[in-house]
Amino acid sequence: MADMPGYFRTCFHTGRLACLAMLVSGGIVLQILACALYNNWWPMLTVIMYVTLPMPLMFFAGSDTSSLYTESESCWLNATKFLTGASTVGSIAIPIILKHAGVIGWGAMALELSSFFVFVLSILCYLGMSEDDGYSMF
Repeated sequence: MADMPGYFRTCFHTGRLACLAMLVSGGIVLQILACALYNNWWPMLTVIMYVTLPMPLMFFAGSDTSSLYTESESCWLNATKFLTGASTVGSIAIPIILKHAGVIGWGAMALELSSFFVFVLSILCYLGMSEDDGYSMF
C-alpha cells in the first residue's frame, strides 16, 4: 500500500472509517429497534454492559493492547481480561435472562443478540484497522 498515491490512500482510509461508523450505527439502530418495535424498554439494560465493556481496557491495559492476546504475569492485565470477559458474557446473558423471565419476546431477544454481534464485528474491524494504520485510540 506504500506505492499508492497519497490521495488514494487517504480516500481508502476514510472509506474504512466510514464503514466502521456504519457498523456501529447499525448496532445502535438494532438496539433501539429491539425496544421500540415491541414497546418494551427493558432490553436497553444491555447498554450498561456496552458502556462498561471497554472501561477495564482503557484503565488497566493502557496502550499495550497486544498483551491481551498472550499469557502474562501481571495481575492488572489478568483483572482486565476477567472484567472484559464478564461484561461480554453479561451482554449476551441479559437478553436471554429477560426472555426466560417472560419480560421480552423472541423478536426483541433476536434483535438484541444481533445488535451484540454487530458491535463485536465493529470492534474486531477496529482492532484490525488499528494494527495496520495507526487508528488506535490509545
